[in-house]
Amino acid sequence: MTLTCFVPLFFLSLIAGCAARPLYPLPSKLSNKNRQPIQTLRPYNIAHRGSNGEIPEETAAAYMRAIEEGTDFIETDILSSKDGVLICFHDVTLDETTDVTKHKEFANRKRTYEVQGVNTTGFFTVDFTLEELKKLRVKQRYIFRDQQYNGKFPIITFEEFISIALDAPRVVGIYPEIKNPVFINQRVKWPDGKRFEDKFVETLKKYGYRGSYMSKDWLKQPVFIQSFAPTSLVYVSNLTDSPKILLIDDVTIPTQDTNQSYWEITSDDYLDFIKEYVVGIGPWKDTVVPVKDNYLQTPTDLVARAHAHNLQVHPYTYRDENLFLHFNFHQDPYQEYDFWLNKIGVDGLFTDFTGSLHNFQQWTSPLSQNNSSDEGRASKLLDKIALLISSYKNG
Repeated sequence: MTLTCFVPLFFLSLIAGCAARPLYPLPSKLSNKNRQPIQTLRPYNIAHRGSNGEIPEETAAAYMRAIEEGTDFIETDILSSKDGVLICFHDVTLDETTDVTKHKEFANRKRTYEVQGVNTTGFFTVDFTLEELKKLRVKQRYIFRDQQYNGKFPIITFEEFISIALDAPRVVGIYPEIKNPVFINQRVKWPDGKRFEDKFVETLKKYGYRGSYMSKDWLKQPVFIQSFAPTSLVYVSNLTDSPKILLIDDVTIPTQDTNQSYWEITSDDYLDFIKEYVVGIGPWKDTVVPVKDNYLQTPTDLVARAHAHNLQVHPYTYRDENLFLHFNFHQDPYQEYDFWLNKIGVDGLFTDFTGSLHNFQQWTSPLSQNNSSDEGRASKLLDKIALLISSYKNG
């Protein structure tokens, strides 16, 4: 895939020094009117927390790597700092993926809070201001992954994340999650009685994200809003027409806000209800195709039923390492991609390894087959046509 030197230069700037200032001009100042449009002809490649199989999750470097590797969407989890700044971070606690325990000045910040019905102890993002969070450095979640980038990159804000997408050399969508909204709304208070969800949508609108799925506005700046909390999705549906995805947890875990079971929210009656607010669902993949002793069992009918309700299905999370691959795939992630894309028929995949998914889709795409070039001449021709059309419209 041919791209500019944008990514390597960005890596150098990050490693050279990571100050608390924004990593990008806010809003984005780059002019990319004629960027290659997002592809919509095959299932979406969704960079789960960036290309975090290679680089620590939710960092600018992980997102830049995913864009370089060909992702369609960069995905992130949105939480809040103590002073109400929205940040990109997965866990409500900082312990597992930052160096917070090495900062003696924060030793007295450890707390115990109830999160989704469980008493959780650690250093919570909601007890740190943005300035304090910027002093921390992110590390790789899994010890068996590359550790060389540990301690090099800071936590980024929602606005910085958005700017990464807007400054990309082609159109790249964003896929932010309203993370733990019940907990955040309990612990963080904004002026004028605003909620976490209000601030979330305000940020999207500030940067021009609007429009229903596949509308002209959406194609210009693609976005999916995701959450495990049905109440939050219903609430934000009154604030924006941007498409939304209901995330679905394991069969043993009820919804965090409505305490509904997996079986209830995957019933036909519920799918018929929720389709008025969302365009799709994002289930844990092992609930779509159950697993026993690390072998796949008979697939459920969830994908077929969701499609019958005109809902997309974007399962999570696909990882290349043998530890995460079921025995049926013989330690080959491409076999797993083939199974889910061509047999189960999903509409997008959350992956930690955007490069491998992109390569698989390029190699198996009808537009790329029987062609010696990496991208495929037919695919490149379509891209050029799209650019010409875009130039004409903007002229």
